[in-house]
Amino acid sequence: MGRIIEYRITLPLTVDEYKIGQLYSVAEASRKETGGGDGVEIRENRPFIREECEEYGSSGQYTYKIMHLEHKLPKFITRLGLFEPQDLQLHEKAWNAYPYCKTVYSNSWMKNDFHIIITTWHRIGKDEENVHKLDEETLKEREIVNIDIADNSLFTGEYNVEEDPSKFKSEKTGRGPLKEGWIEDSSIQPKMTCYKIYDIKFKLWGFQGAVECSIARAVEKLLRNFHREVFCWIDKWFGLTMDDIRYLEDETKIALDKDRENPEFKVRGIFEAQSQK
Repeated sequence: MGRIIEYRITLPLTVDEYKIGQLYSVAEASRKETGGGDGVEIRENRPFIREECEEYGSSGQYTYKIMHLEHKLPKFITRLGLFEPQDLQLHEKAWNAYPYCKTVYSNSWMKNDFHIIITTWHRIGKDEENVHKLDEETLKEREIVNIDIADNSLFTGEYNVEEDPSKFKSEKTGRGPLKEGWIEDSSIQPKMTCYKIYDIKFKLWGFQGAVECSIARAVEKLLRNFHREVFCWIDKWFGLTMDDIRYLEDETKIALDKDRENPEFKVRGIFEAQSQK
């Protein structure tokens, strides 16, 4: 048994706005994570129809990406000399049938002993207790982590005042800054929440508990930092259409392929601290 964690992230956006903001920010964040042989390789980005994936209940967008991580993992792993470069890759398959999404991460070396399965619902408002309709047994196992993007006491990353929701004010929408208690403040509208269930499994004797805890901490950091950016970049993406987003994604794929082959490597992204150890 792995870990079942539900991360809840409330944002001062509508559900439709978040769809655009999230896709824009994924494209931008992918650039941050890529360079010197590591980073994101986009293999597929295409529509899917319901007949392909009936469990998702709708048509949507399918993506298949490979995360090259050789230089971003702790150095003791690569020094063991047990792994080929392809063993240190994450494969991401995602079905985006917004407002529902499912993403599956796998690794060819660990096969069935590793997965991260993410199911997400995006809903108006906040505080829905069982959005995913989990059964009683799974509810007992579920951990809940609430993320306040404006809480700087828990922020981990390179600080940028322009990406601090407690100080940022949008010129296009007038939203922000988000002060303490903003989530409970009914006068602040709109609000929507991402309910993200992470099913984390890492079955390797002697390492399972520690690695699953490490993954959970990294996920919380990633979600906190990413959603701070989604809100603070609102003036960059507000008003874009889905056609604009698809064009940006095509341009990003070209840029990522170029950046990943750049020998001027600098460790970037959420694994920066770990890779220096």
